[in-house]
Formats: sequence, C-alpha cells, structure tokens
Amino acid sequence: MDEQKKVFTKVEQLRPQAEGLNLIVKVVNSKMILPKGRANGNQGRQMRLAECLVGDETGMIIFTARNDQVDLMKEGATINLHNAKIDMFKGSMKLIVDRSGRVEVTEPANFSVKENNNLSLIEFERVDVVM
Repeated sequence: MDEQKKVFTKVEQLRPQAEGLNLIVKVVNSKMILPKGRANGNQGRQMRLAECLVGDETGMIIFTARNDQVDLMKEGATINLHNAKIDMFKGSMKLIVDRSGRVEVTEPANFSVKENNNLSLIEFERVDVVM
C-alpha cells in the first residue's frame, strides 16, 4: 500500500473494538510488565510485555508492546503503528499490534503529546443491546 494513501487515525478518534488502525505516536514512557524469562515450560519461548504510554497532539493511550516491539518503545521515539487495534481490558482501551501489523520507528514527529487526555483512563461499560 502506498504510504500517501494510508489513512492515519488520531488518538482522540480511537473507539472500543476499532481495528485496522494506522497511527503515528510518540512514546511518553514505557514500563516492562513481563520481563524476559522462561514462561512456565513453554520450550524456552520468552514472552516480554511492556505497557507504553503513547500519544499524539490529540491525546494518549496505553500501547501494549510484545516481544520485539518492546525494544522499539524508547521514551521520546516516534512510532508508526500499522494495522493496530483496540483491545479492551477491564473496560479500558489499550492499543495493540498483533502479527498482522507492524511497529516501526519513524522520523521524529513535530507535535507535542497532549498529556491531559488519556483515553486509557476512560472506563467503558459494556452494554448488550437486545433486539
């Protein structure tokens, strides 16, 4: 896909269950929640997880980085997220990129992250609609 034709989403536009998202965000901070180590008897496959606060000029959200993605999430880095999606965890939105997407470090962006609009702090209530 041609880079120019790709539609980029702003953080404030993110909604529960959204997928196929492309975003350019800055890493505000990154905190390892599951360090390297042997996962209980998983043939030595090591799972690493980091919760990273990322954002753009419209807001911030928690991005859950897995394995190799963790190494890219350096504070202050500008990251291009391809085919990201929203994962709901205890009523809060988190951004993830699974195997079908890509996480790339890109040219430094010239925006400041809007830190007073953290979408991961908004709690969504699941409402089942009965037809």
